[in-house]
Amino acid sequence: MDIWNFQTQLTRRLTFWSLASIAFGLPILTLNPFWRGVGIQFIAWGVIDLLIAIIGAAAMKRRKARLTPDELTAAAPKETANLKRILLINTGLDVLYIAGGIALILTLGTNDVGWQGHGWGIIIQGGFLFFFDLFHTQKLR
Repeated sequence: MDIWNFQTQLTRRLTFWSLASIAFGLPILTLNPFWRGVGIQFIAWGVIDLLIAIIGAAAMKRRKARLTPDELTAAAPKETANLKRILLINTGLDVLYIAGGIALILTLGTNDVGWQGHGWGIIIQGGFLFFFDLFHTQKLR
């Protein structure tokens, strides 16, 4: 496996998800308060994920540009280990995001459907990212 191509594919997939989240979130902003909460979360997470993808791709290109072809090959194990560590940390954070969404539903959401929507939006986004990060971690084995 070429870690550089793997990272490119990963950032493309994250970019696609972020743009899809934004595209889905925008039209549901006009619906009832529950869906408005979901839409706000989809847009916010989509923007953040898009920034992460852009910054990650740019950082990888800078690292790659500094290396000769032989150095690219030699750097691959370290690059793989670093990416795997980041994905594992993110997988743990994703669990916290999901828990935060559940907590939001069970607290502020008990009396407000808008907050329930925010909670569900966080759960959906965190759930996707959990499987996204876990899937890519497993592909690095």
